[in-house]
Amino acid sequence: VPGATTEDQTDAGIRAAALAIGLPVVVKASAGGGGKGMRVVADPAALDEAIAAARREALRAFGDGTLYVERRVERPRHVEIQIFADAHGGCVHLFERECSIQRRHQKVVEETPSPALTPRVRARMGEAAVAAARAAGYVNAGTIEFLLEGIGDDARFYFLEMNTRLQVEHAVTEALTGV
Repeated sequence: VPGATTEDQTDAGIRAAALAIGLPVVVKASAGGGGKGMRVVADPAALDEAIAAARREALRAFGDGTLYVERRVERPRHVEIQIFADAHGGCVHLFERECSIQRRHQKVVEETPSPALTPRVRARMGEAAVAAARAAGYVNAGTIEFLLEGIGDDARFYFLEMNTRLQVEHAVTEALTGV
């Protein structure tokens, strides 16, 4: 997702980055996850309080007040791809899990296949997940998470994070693939 972790981590620096990206934005804890230290800002008048609140929460939760600013993707979907990579350069994906039903940025329901993906986007997303794992030299089971924007073959997706372990959600993939 278009965004920045600006070198100028002052409130003024974060504000300038947010305005340069264009509102609405999400101000996020750089060291975080799970929705902690994250604030959505659509109104320039709300930026200063959102920056201060995100930084306080980031420090409290992660011991690091570094903030990241990214463009807000309206009506996103959260789709993750399970991958397996071996020490010989082999890497495969085991399709996707749709994780868009969430409460407080925590997954509530997972399903596969994702009703939001066309075959073309599914193939592109699987290829991107495998490429990310290979680029990192990753060996193990893991999950590449994406935000999906739009619908149909023109939908765009953005890397969100990689979880370098099996997740509780892997049971959904296991039920589908038997792996």
